Amino acid sequence: MTRPPAGRPCWAPPDPDPTAPPGTEPAPPPRVRGVLDADVTVVGAGLAGLSTAYHLAEGDPSLDILVVDAEGPAAGASGRGTGLLGPRIGPPVDRALARFGPDTARRMHQASVDAVEQVVALCARLGVTASVRTGEQVVATRTADGLAALARQAAAYRELGLDVPVLSAAQIRDRLDVPYHAGLRYRAAALDPSALTVALARACAAKGVRFLGNSRLLALRPGRTAAETQLAFPGGTVRTRKAVLAVNAAAGELGLPVGTVLPLLVHAVATEPLPTAARAAFGGRGDCALIDAHALAPYFRLTADGRLVLGGGRPLLAPVVDDAGAAAVWAWLEERLRRLHPALAGVEVTHRWAGQIGMTADGLPVVGPLTGHPDVWYVGGCCGHGLAMSVAHGAHVARALTDGAPATLPWHRSRAPRLPLPRPARPLLGAALGLMGRGARKAAA
Repeated sequence: MTRPPAGRPCWAPPDPDPTAPPGTEPAPPPRVRGVLDADVTVVGAGLAGLSTAYHLAEGDPSLDILVVDAEGPAAGASGRGTGLLGPRIGPPVDRALARFGPDTARRMHQASVDAVEQVVALCARLGVTASVRTGEQVVATRTADGLAALARQAAAYRELGLDVPVLSAAQIRDRLDVPYHAGLRYRAAALDPSALTVALARACAAKGVRFLGNSRLLALRPGRTAAETQLAFPGGTVRTRKAVLAVNAAAGELGLPVGTVLPLLVHAVATEPLPTAARAAFGGRGDCALIDAHALAPYFRLTADGRLVLGGGRPLLAPVVDDAGAAAVWAWLEERLRRLHPALAGVEVTHRWAGQIGMTADGLPVVGPLTGHPDVWYVGGCCGHGLAMSVAHGAHVARALTDGAPATLPWHRSRAPRLPLPRPARPLLGAALGLMGRGARKAAA
């Protein structure tokens, strides 16, 4: 296929203008209209999709690459994350060691460490450095069960020869004035995921990548030849040689054969900039984030401008039909925030939001070609740990599409385990999430 005519303008997200008056927002990307052609079409303008397009354009500038999103860049989970950039993928390291053996477990952890470093380097390359803070991420506990779990993980790290130190309660208090019993320390970072996503979109546009938005994928259809796939949208069709579906938990509604990727809504709150005493209690410089070792229990970090961001609590199975559940989760998060430290008693919560993640039954993502469609790849299911890994997955898929399949890891697969989820079973799943949420509340008490 031929590229668009030289000089053809490519839409790109403009720089944000905080002084712009309401009603003067920049024009959204154009929609899919009629029949269009592309060498590679990426569906999804989040971090995974944009990373794929970016690395494809870098690896082969001759490709005609089209990115299509249901809304626009950073409109989904990649624009709603809490900015925790840490080395985590799949199950805890002790379970990974037992399931996959030492060599694979070590490679899994190292891949997530490398992904963090790659995102920090990408931010520097794209000029997104104002909100990036390198530092530490502490996974800590205040329960007996949590201590036992962290002890198993620490033993596994030692067996694998990986440098993940154990912190005592006193060492945690040296970093953050919060009462946790012990923790594991990881080298990590924090950043504004929306700023990175938009900067990545602009970098793609500068390389000639085309953007279309407000176009939700409806279906995949056979092309005119075996080398073509047709992607159907409300306003038209894209004929493409290769496609990457970076649609995360939308896989279910599209009927993609990738196993079960559950769509869950997770919640977060953020405060006004903290006063001096409160800011000092949470590290002052903001270079240490804390994640409770119990699933769904609160996690928090300090932002570059001194706000405290706190997430966690019971996830809700999407789609959510009323706002009562979300209001309850936000209320619980605010109550937990007040109990973190006395200096937070009078601090105002200024932001509340939710974002959709994709969960799999075994905790591993899915990054691979669709069964029966070797030129159509799916990326998703990072289970809430996608900030670093989504960028890494995009680079992996770009290499696979241009140079052949690179070395693989357990999540480089075409499908996750399937969970039977007929409509009558959804209340049971909701009840299971509620039980997990009650466990998180107990751990956080």
